[in-house]
Amino acid sequence: MTTEELEKLQVKDTAGKLAKNFIYNPLTSVLAAFLLIIGYLSLQIMPREEDPQIAISGGSIIVPAPGLSSKEIEKLITEPLEQKLREVNGVEHIYSVSTDNVAIVNVMYYIGQNREISNVKLYDKVMQNMDLLPKSAMQPLIKPLDIDIDIPIVNIAFYQKNQNIDYNTFIQTIDGLKKEINTIQNISKTELKGEKREQFNVEVDLNKLKSYNLSLGQIANGISAIATRVPSVKTKTNDNQLVVFGIKNAIETIDDVNNIMVANYMGSPIYLRDVAKVTHGVDLQNKQSAKMYMKVDDRFISVDQVTLTIAKLAGTNAVFVANDVEELLKSKEAELEKMGIGFKTTRNYGERADEAVNELVHHLVITIIIIAVMLVFFLGWKESLIVTFTVPAILAVTLFVAYLGDQTINRITLFAFLLSLGLLVDAAIIVIENIHRHLHTHGSEQRDMDELLVTATDEIGAPTNIATLAIILTMVPMAFVGGMMGEFMKPIPLNVPVALIASLFVAYIFTPYLSKKLIKKNDDDAHHHNQNTMYQEENMAEVK
Repeated sequence: MTTEELEKLQVKDTAGKLAKNFIYNPLTSVLAAFLLIIGYLSLQIMPREEDPQIAISGGSIIVPAPGLSSKEIEKLITEPLEQKLREVNGVEHIYSVSTDNVAIVNVMYYIGQNREISNVKLYDKVMQNMDLLPKSAMQPLIKPLDIDIDIPIVNIAFYQKNQNIDYNTFIQTIDGLKKEINTIQNISKTELKGEKREQFNVEVDLNKLKSYNLSLGQIANGISAIATRVPSVKTKTNDNQLVVFGIKNAIETIDDVNNIMVANYMGSPIYLRDVAKVTHGVDLQNKQSAKMYMKVDDRFISVDQVTLTIAKLAGTNAVFVANDVEELLKSKEAELEKMGIGFKTTRNYGERADEAVNELVHHLVITIIIIAVMLVFFLGWKESLIVTFTVPAILAVTLFVAYLGDQTINRITLFAFLLSLGLLVDAAIIVIENIHRHLHTHGSEQRDMDELLVTATDEIGAPTNIATLAIILTMVPMAFVGGMMGEFMKPIPLNVPVALIASLFVAYIFTPYLSKKLIKKNDDDAHHHNQNTMYQEENMAEVK
């Protein structure tokens, strides 16, 4: 059948129109390659996460009010503020704490509320009602909840491998590394936890204090007086030159602390070194510490460690961010080893997300292979090959649409693909089965192959469309589920309908096209002729 004759062929449904327009179109093969390429690129580019991101909005309002008791705080600040915050649309819970001198009100929005809009509404409502606060209240501090950057994706534990490096140098080195990591693209927040601060420790001898008739208050006042910063004084000369007066830091070494004069005893100055021992170290009053257990020579040892936590920006690829951090650490590994600093990655969310996604993709490929093998026994290997091609093409379209919708690849997204996988091949199987039936119908040898393919596709268009629409409608209610479960399962109602709609177009476009390329009518005629011969021989045997 020529192209002109094919155009004159009457079709009733969209399925037949698509088959007729693409069966001879030279761009059909280009479209197939294009779909597979954009699907592969979407799979590689889309941000990968282990779990879907859930929009959680909220914040805390902190109102300092020096001099007010907890009862006054509750009546004058907390209760009026709670009443006004309940006027904000979307607020689910309000919690408050009233203590002496400060009020804290925590606001939690319904899950799914836009975080930026919620933060603006919270700020506006507080600022609009500043006149309700008592005069002694200070400016409220509003701290929005930001779950995206509060949860780290990489944790690195640093420890001293030997005593060649003192603790303060150890902390300063890690702090420098923290600042360098913070410059990596898509890093949002880095924090160092478990470290002790550098300080001068003063151990007072109580017996000496008694002999000099001194108190601990005098020692504390003497140290705090010299530790106070003296502001620099700026002035201008007659010739308009700027002169800056200032002093160097009063406390820089142990000797500076030892030479602090704390009192006068019988006309003689008493220095801190006379009544106390001063050492340079870390804050001894900080009793919190974290230990890491390591196996060395078949035995476990514990070492003190500090943890560097790294968080990423929302919507970015956890795999790429984690890999960038690992590359930077590898480049610094030799330098840290030389200084006697060791480190272990105790959490790598990017690696876990990549493994989860790769595992599900692996199972997705296995499922496609199982479908292909199964169809070989029911339709034949050529028909099975045609149906198998439609699966990656449909998934490619779905991935690309998800990428355009700023979705991420996570366990729930791939679960949606696995859930819809059995449904994706329905349209293609129906089309190829009807083509197979037409090829083996009596009189098919007189029909043109192109006419047969278009007619077979057009016949099943309406019932296939209705069946697919019915399945899509069963997924739509899931999009209206609220709460944590609704947000967690959102990728299913977003991706399954897209995959099912894509399955219709792919089946109507590529199944007839590939059938024309792979299925030869001569082979079908021979098969049909053999069937007729066997049928006639059986009838003759029965007559005899």
